[in-house]
Amino acid sequence: MITVPAGSSLTLRCPGVQAIVLVSLADVSAPFLADLEPIPVLSLDGPGVRRIGILELVTSAGVTWVEAELRNDQLTVIGDAPTDVVQRRASARRPGTYPAVGTAQIENIDGRHLVPLTGRVEDISTSGLLLRATTEDNLPSLPYGIERTLLHVTMPWGELTAAVTTVDQRADLLRGTFEWIDPNASDELFRFCGNRLS
Repeated sequence: MITVPAGSSLTLRCPGVQAIVLVSLADVSAPFLADLEPIPVLSLDGPGVRRIGILELVTSAGVTWVEAELRNDQLTVIGDAPTDVVQRRASARRPGTYPAVGTAQIENIDGRHLVPLTGRVEDISTSGLLLRATTEDNLPSLPYGIERTLLHVTMPWGELTAAVTTVDQRADLLRGTFEWIDPNASDELFRFCGNRLS
């Protein structure tokens, strides 16, 4: 069974436009990729806008690329789906909403400097996390050029302190891998995420 978990970050690349980052709004499961029902997503397109491109699809089995259509906030797999998942995850992800505060190290035309960051972690594994940044007005905000982030995340068992290296940064979303985790939190995170892909 293949599952696209709610809160997954999905990237649709269409000809002639910048890649579109979408967030899945509900779990969708099927025995095979080609059998997936349309995936409800958060998008900025208006009603009736249709886009077709190559989707970087995050599933419980890993990440694959497949042709897909976006219309009316629904992503539909179209055409021939690949027969295999081409990049498997190294560790299980747990979706959720975990408040986070921290400091981002940024490099831009003004040089390298630190800025405060607040938001919520929307999924986490023993190897990394997905952070959605917000401002005090609860508006999306993610400064450009983040290299790494020191985060304090409020988890169900307590606080997780970690240094995160940026893997991908889009709009108000940042995907990163752990560079360092507080040793006291490392075991708790492993127990929380479990030893299986979720």
